[in-house]
Amino acid sequence: MQLSRETPADWWEVEALYDLCFAPGREALSSYRLRDGVAPVADLCLLLRDTSGVAAAIRFWPVRVAGARVLLLGPIAVHPTHQSEGLGGWLIRESLDQARALGWARVLLVGDAPYYGRFGFERLDGVTMPPPTNPARVLGLALVPGAWDGVSGRVEKDHSTSAAT
Repeated sequence: MQLSRETPADWWEVEALYDLCFAPGREALSSYRLRDGVAPVADLCLLLRDTSGVAAAIRFWPVRVAGARVLLLGPIAVHPTHQSEGLGGWLIRESLDQARALGWARVLLVGDAPYYGRFGFERLDGVTMPPPTNPARVLGLALVPGAWDGVSGRVEKDHSTSAAT
């Protein structure tokens, strides 16, 4: 497996992987409304590639909660032929390390607490994703101790493209 940053030339191959791994209509989810018209955080969009192509991919997007910059993790996908090999965990750990090194303070995602809890994500009370999102699936991780302290409110689009805060 080769780890690399996603490039514009990879876009459609990654989109095909997401289409394969997720239900039709994935773009109707509320998290996609936060991504519309917003550039992903390119330094954190990573791929794992083997001789067959993209085996796994992860993307991050900038959002804001009460004015605070936040990374929105997702989507992340692993090709069905590579599931249960630890590739998703590898991408999560690597991208979170890079986010921390780039100066990001906090990460948000919508997902299953039992899976993402092993990476340190916890339920975020007081942080609201656009409907329809189950509040129990809104999870966060502080990359800097206390980064989520006092940060609550509705998750909103962030159109800026600067690295972090």
